[in-house]
Amino acid sequence: MSFIFIALGGAIGAMARYAISLIPVKGGFPVLTLITNIAGAVLIGFIVGIANLREDISPNTVLFWKTGVCGGFTTFSTFSLEALTMLERGAYLPGALYIALSVICCILGVLCGRAFAMLFR
Repeated sequence: MSFIFIALGGAIGAMARYAISLIPVKGGFPVLTLITNIAGAVLIGFIVGIANLREDISPNTVLFWKTGVCGGFTTFSTFSLEALTMLERGAYLPGALYIALSVICCILGVLCGRAFAMLFR
């Protein structure tokens, strides 16, 4: 049964990710992937925070959101490809900025999500 929850969540996350990728953005900086990954980091932090605070949330619900939705939504492989492509093209400063912003903002996003979950105790 857990696989069904993960599959359903993954489908929703993947569709949301695709919908965001359709937003027209000009420029070569992969801002949509950055925003997607930060949003996913905040969401997974919130999910873990809520799951740790409340005993009435089923493990399948956590799997649905954390492994399914967040797993289907976030884009580490896309981030990695975009970062490498930028570096290979010689865009070292934007590439390094993208890598640094992705890592720092996503870690801060998880912290913010967990802190936000504290409001729902």
